[in-house]
Amino acid sequence: MVWVNSIPNPPNSAEIFFYILSKGLPATLLLTALGLLGGFVIGLSLAIMRVYGGKELNWLASGYEKIFRGIPILVLIFIFAIYLTYLYEICFGNRCYGIELRYRPLVGVILALALRSGAYQSQIFRGALLSVNPGQEEAARALGMSRFQALRTIILPQALRLAVPSWSNEYAVVIKDSSFALTVGIVEMTNASLQISSNFVDLWALSIGIVAIIYFLFTYPITRLFGERQTKKLEELGMGGG
Repeated sequence: MVWVNSIPNPPNSAEIFFYILSKGLPATLLLTALGLLGGFVIGLSLAIMRVYGGKELNWLASGYEKIFRGIPILVLIFIFAIYLTYLYEICFGNRCYGIELRYRPLVGVILALALRSGAYQSQIFRGALLSVNPGQEEAARALGMSRFQALRTIILPQALRLAVPSWSNEYAVVIKDSSFALTVGIVEMTNASLQISSNFVDLWALSIGIVAIIYFLFTYPITRLFGERQTKKLEELGMGGG
């Protein structure tokens, strides 16, 4: 806000663009990266549970997916960033240890993004695992590999490559969902644009339009590069079918 308030005249488009990037982009990228990383770990684990686990693991993974795919991301952010802040502190007697109060909203949003993304990524990785020709696992087992060795060295590398096009779409979803962090006071790109419009009301449409363009620039090229190009490579390699 210091930058905005220090300008006596309304900023131009270039100044708004760079203000949004300087003030909001670091938080947006942090939320997106950690949300995707957490979702990757959760989603891959759930996919393996569903494909290779027993009935109980399959049931647990399926239940997780249904729960977190059915709850809006904004509700999850409120739950983990506001209502469950006590989770970030452990007390022993008169002494307490945990995350500082000012960082808890940030951690809560990251948790919300990761938990929800994990439910969707599990579907991506599950489909990719099932797309790998099952004969390859049978051949690996015939050569003396354990099921874990076959999964780690043969199945997973192919499945992860097959998952790239859909995973790039999940990146676009998470980076856009990170804008909901403004509801708990985190200054990401959307919040930064609203700061400008709150000081210069006439610039509301311009600042929102510029942040929309920035989001587009961070989503479309990535999804096109890792989506369409990877799909073509997979078709050339003959991957994706059973």
